[in-house]
Amino acid sequence: MKLCYWMYSGPAHIGTLRVASSFKNVHAIMHAPLGDDYFNVLRSMLERERDFTPMTASIVDRHVLARGSQEKVVDNITRKDTEDVPDLILVTPTCTSSILQEDLQNFVNRAFLDSKADVLLADVNHYRVTELQAADRTFEQVVHFYLDKAKKNPAWQIKKTSRPSINILGMFTLGFHNQHDTRELRRLFKELGIDVNVVLPEGGSAHDIQHLANAWLNVVPYREIGLMTARYLEEEWGMPYTTTIPMGLVDTAQFIREVFSNLRRFSQDSVNGEVRLKSVEEVEDYIDNQTRFVSQAGWFSRSIDCQNLTGKKVVVFGDATHAASMTKILSREMGIRVACAGTYCKNESDWFREQVHGYCDEMLITDDHTQVGDLIARLEPAAIFGTQMERHIGKRLEIPCGVISAPVHIQNFPLGFRPFLGYEGTNQIADLVYNSFTLGMEDHLLEIFGGHDTKEVIEKSLSTTDGVEWAPDGRAELQKVPGFVRGKIKRNTEKFAKEQGIQKITIEVMYAAKESVGA
Repeated sequence: MKLCYWMYSGPAHIGTLRVASSFKNVHAIMHAPLGDDYFNVLRSMLERERDFTPMTASIVDRHVLARGSQEKVVDNITRKDTEDVPDLILVTPTCTSSILQEDLQNFVNRAFLDSKADVLLADVNHYRVTELQAADRTFEQVVHFYLDKAKKNPAWQIKKTSRPSINILGMFTLGFHNQHDTRELRRLFKELGIDVNVVLPEGGSAHDIQHLANAWLNVVPYREIGLMTARYLEEEWGMPYTTTIPMGLVDTAQFIREVFSNLRRFSQDSVNGEVRLKSVEEVEDYIDNQTRFVSQAGWFSRSIDCQNLTGKKVVVFGDATHAASMTKILSREMGIRVACAGTYCKNESDWFREQVHGYCDEMLITDDHTQVGDLIARLEPAAIFGTQMERHIGKRLEIPCGVISAPVHIQNFPLGFRPFLGYEGTNQIADLVYNSFTLGMEDHLLEIFGGHDTKEVIEKSLSTTDGVEWAPDGRAELQKVPGFVRGKIKRNTEKFAKEQGIQKITIEVMYAAKESVGA
């Protein structure tokens, strides 16, 4: 684990905790030292939710090293079972606590004897898998556990819904615009006459899992999580699943056709003969109407504004799902040249290469952000579409960046409705693409009018003046200024120094500059 580097995908236990906290009435207990338990902070900072169930940490300390942690783990499980009355308690170690080589499964088995809740140990190799891989495995493990439990109940039976229905698998906490994508998919299926049976894990419960097999089809919007569960349900229960990502006009249309192709395997009138699947002609009419009147992206791609972007060079980097889809949208739907497409999901490298082949000049598969930064510096693209890390890289290189994939900061957990999937998602993506470029007319106006206020604003350096030196006391004082206004104060001070013929900026010069603007 590259703990000394900024990581695109975090450690395995974060993925497990994200899945556990996505379910209703499921409590996670993390067996880890102090410092590994930052998930609650991460969740509360980023996810736009009024409340959530925080995870509990069984802190591994010097006492545990001396006496073992069995008593602590069992006591924590028993306490949370009594206090919160959860349906499931999910226990996860971390790569740090795994060094102790304790038999956590034995601890879980012992606690399960006295617990009313189900108790499950996350079966994840914390040394070998990333956050996203662990999330996928944990989700599949929970589903497997509850369906096996349901099979042992003589009264349980699979009863396919009378109306066409689907499950949406893989929406979970801290996912990139997951909440918005769920809403858009619900709208899409409602208009197509398809019921949404269960959405898991986000917003679902352990009790919902037993109803999974009642649906006709499983929909997996993202490759990173849900795919293992969908494959298990296909192998064990004969349920088909979608493989097309409904992002962009072309793939959204293909996704709808794939959904109906799978549903027709169960195609028949309902029991009472009143409900039926839409015909091929009706489906194509729906696609045509959505493409022309709901999505504005098709029209916009043919407009003079979008044609100004034709041939512009960009770099795309992110998780496998969003990076692949964005590459295809930019190349085949908007006529933008993708100089390089890349992903940090090494486990999806074969699929990714297959998806972007022919849509980009070169590919990059790495989890090292320095390689991505060096590539962007070498290619000098007109824009970047990537994660928050690429946004930072773009700021250093003065290249605009549109964020299209996790990991992200708080600004990419919007309060407003901003899906990336479906036909409304095409509008959001088109806006993001267009607004991410510095357009030709904008460059022209900046040159004519000298920027928005002063010529110095658009210079390459943050410093507005060459030949002005900062004294140590002045620089130290500047560092005390909050970061969001530091650049402006630096530029204004340097401008003042030049006007006054001052070569070295001391703390006194800073205060004089401040007084000159009446601050």
